[in-house]
Amino acid sequence: MTMARRTFLNQVTAGTLWFQIAGVAQCLTPRAARAASADFRVLSATEVLALEALGETLLPGAREAGIAHFVDSQLAADPAESLLMIRYLDVPPPYVGFYRPVLAALDAAARAAHGQAFHELGSGAADAMVEQMSRANPNGWQGPPAAFAYFVLRNDAVDVVYGTMEGFEKLGIPYMPHIVPPDKW
Repeated sequence: MTMARRTFLNQVTAGTLWFQIAGVAQCLTPRAARAASADFRVLSATEVLALEALGETLLPGAREAGIAHFVDSQLAADPAESLLMIRYLDVPPPYVGFYRPVLAALDAAARAAHGQAFHELGSGAADAMVEQMSRANPNGWQGPPAAFAYFVLRNDAVDVVYGTMEGFEKLGIPYMPHIVPPDKW
């Protein structure tokens, strides 16, 4: 896709990314992509369920803000352009090599402890499991260190919920980007 510089800057400022809806590329926010049921390009349905449930447990509002669509779009993008926290932590791409094992380990640990996938857990069990993840690997965890996964995914949830002009407004913080593109060029 070829894009003019002005279009790119306007879309980045608005927090939009490219998503596929019925095979047609559209520029949407992750929230709008979720509302429109945009296609996932990398994550499986099971991974989406786990990621949305984990995101919502880490930071209420992350599911509706489109955490799964955000992560999926970034996993499908050029790793050098990725907005995922993992990029800044010296983890070599492809980043799906981190997210996929984390989501599988999350479900495996939930099944070991509760006999259910993570997305099926009640809020009390999910909260307890995530709290344990923040400190150590839960029983049955077979993936990257849980505390590291907690850190990365919590930051991804914060980015998708609060990393927009709307998110800054919710926090009562003035949105002050380094360079604000002018409305008209």
